[in-house]
Amino acid sequence: MFARLFSMMLLAFCIAAGPMAAFPAYAAQSAPPGASSQIDAVLVLDVSNSMKTSDKDNIAGEAMKMFIDMLSAKGDKVGVVAYTDKVQREKALLTINSPSNKQDLKDFIVGLDRGSYTDIAVGVDEAVKVLENGSDPSHEPMIVLLADGNNDLNEATGRTQSESDQELAAAVETAKKKGYPIYTIGLNADGKLNKASLAKLSDQTGGKAFATNTADDLPEILSEIFADHLKLKVVPVQSITASGEYQEVTVTVPNASVLEANISIISSKPVTAKLTDPSGASVAIPSNNVLLSKSSTYSLLKLLSPKEGDWKLQVKGVPKDKIDINLIFNYDLELKMEALPSKTYKKGDTVGISAHLFSNGTQVSEAELYGNMRAVLLATDLDTGKTEELPLDNSGGEFKGSFEVKDSHNYELKVRAEESSFYRESQAVQVNAGGAATQAPVTAGTAGSGSEQQDGGRSWTLILIIAGILLVLAAAAVIWMLWKKANRGFVGQLVIEVLDGNTGEKTYPQYKKLTGFRGKFNLHQLLQLAPELRESEKLVFTPGNHDRLQLHGGDGIAVEKSGRAVDASRGLELKSGDRISVPLGSVDKTIMLEYLV
Repeated sequence: MFARLFSMMLLAFCIAAGPMAAFPAYAAQSAPPGASSQIDAVLVLDVSNSMKTSDKDNIAGEAMKMFIDMLSAKGDKVGVVAYTDKVQREKALLTINSPSNKQDLKDFIVGLDRGSYTDIAVGVDEAVKVLENGSDPSHEPMIVLLADGNNDLNEATGRTQSESDQELAAAVETAKKKGYPIYTIGLNADGKLNKASLAKLSDQTGGKAFATNTADDLPEILSEIFADHLKLKVVPVQSITASGEYQEVTVTVPNASVLEANISIISSKPVTAKLTDPSGASVAIPSNNVLLSKSSTYSLLKLLSPKEGDWKLQVKGVPKDKIDINLIFNYDLELKMEALPSKTYKKGDTVGISAHLFSNGTQVSEAELYGNMRAVLLATDLDTGKTEELPLDNSGGEFKGSFEVKDSHNYELKVRAEESSFYRESQAVQVNAGGAATQAPVTAGTAGSGSEQQDGGRSWTLILIIAGILLVLAAAAVIWMLWKKANRGFVGQLVIEVLDGNTGEKTYPQYKKLTGFRGKFNLHQLLQLAPELRESEKLVFTPGNHDRLQLHGGDGIAVEKSGRAVDASRGLELKSGDRISVPLGSVDKTIMLEYLV
C-alpha cells in the first residue's frame, strides 16, 4: 500500500521536476500451482459438557460422519481432534483406502467422551500441528471446526483468557501462512452460539462460517464446504414430498470427467432407493461402483466414475415426509494458461491468450467439455483496480482469445472457466506495460545580466520548487483518498436464495462472505457469474459506515424491500438483518438476499 503510494508520489514529482528515465516494460509469469482433488482434513470437535445443551441432538457427530462419507473412496486423509481445555482424544491423519477406513474413523467419533471445560485455542492449535506433521504437499489441506464458540476455562489451572487468545492467534497465523482454511460449523441448540468468534476464525484463514441447530442443514453446509474448497458448485435437485410410492428424480452427470457424484438424501423417516444408469440399465445399491452410507439422519449414494448422461433415482418414503436431495460432483481438473508469447509489452499491443484443462497432469482434448463451459479472461488493471471481463472462444478443445494493452499500466490476467457443477481459475499472470512518462525539455530563455536578475531567478526557482512540492503533496493526498475509497473492505456476509417463478422451487441458502472484496462488487459476482443471471451485474455494493452495506441499482434492475419497490438508483443502505429481493426481467427468477454481520 505505502510502496504504491510512494511510487505514485515519485512519479508525480518527476513529472513536475523534469524528464524521467524510461523503465523497460516486461511481462512476469509465475509457474502454475499444483491442483488436486484430494483433501487432507482435520475434524475438530468440542466435547465439553456444555455441548450437551448446545448440541443436544449430537449434530456434530452426524456432521463428522457425513463429512467422512462424502470424501473420496480412496486417497483423502482425515484426522480427528476432540478437545475440552486439553486434547481429550486425537487420531492422526489416516489415508482412506477402503470403506473400513471410513468406518474406523466413524467408530472413533462415536466413542468420544465428554469433559468439564473448554478452550478453543487448544483444539485449533492441535489441528494445525496435525496438518503440519502429516499432510501431503500435493493435497488440499483444511480444518473443519464444530463448536459453540464459547470458552469455559478451568480457574484451578491458572489459565487466563488472554493466554488462550494468544495461543489461538498464533495458531491462526500459522494456518494463514500454511494455507489451512478453517471452516466452522456453529452449533446453536441452546441459543448461546458465539457466532462472531467462529466467523472471525474462518475470515482470517480463508474458510467459511456456518451455523445450525438441526441435522437437516448438514447436506447443504457440507456440500458448500466441499464446493468452496475444491472449486465446485452445488447442483440443486428438486425436493419431494413422499407419497409412499417410488418417485423419480433425474440426476444429470454433465461429462466424462466426473470422478464421483455424491447424492445425499435427507429424511426424518426411512427411505429406499433404486437407480438406473443413462442406458436404462438397473444398477444395484450398493455395488462395485455405487457406494451406500447410512445414518439415523441421512443416506449418501456415491457414484464412482459415473457414465455421462441422465441417471434416474427413484426414492420411496413415508407419505407426507419431506425428502431433500443434494448433489455435488468431484473432478480432477486443473486450468492452465499457456505462457505469454512475449516478455515485453507496450500500450496498443495485443496479447494472445490460450488456456487448457488438465486431468491428472494430462491435457484434456474433449471439445465437448470445453464447449459446455463458459470461459472469460479476467483482466485487472493494477493501477486503477478495475477488472474487465473478456469472453473467450471455447471451440476447438481450448479457451482462446486476446487482450489489448490499452494503457501503460500494470495488469493481472487469469482465465476463469465454469459450467453448472464446477469452476476453475488459472494461475494469475502479471503483465507490466508501464512505460515511463516523459516531458519535453524546457526551452531556455535569454539570460539576464547582473546580480539582481540572478537573485530574481533563484527566487523564482525556489518558488517553483516549493509549488511543485506542494502540488505533489496535494496530488498524493488525493491519490491516497481515492485509493482508500477504492480499497475499503467489507464486513459480514450475504445469504442468497434463488426462487424459480416457474416451478416455485427455492435453492438452499448460500452464505457468501464479503471480506474478500475491496471497494465494490456486483451481485453477479456472488452468483458465480451464471450467464442466465447476468442482469444482476447492474446491482453494485459498496461498504457503508458502521458495518452497513450500500446498494446501488442501475437502469432496468428492480429492488424490493418488505414487499415494496424501492429506488436503488440513489443508493440503499442495508444493516444487519435487512432483507431485499431482486426480481429479474430476463428470466423468471427472483434473487433473495439477507445481509448479516
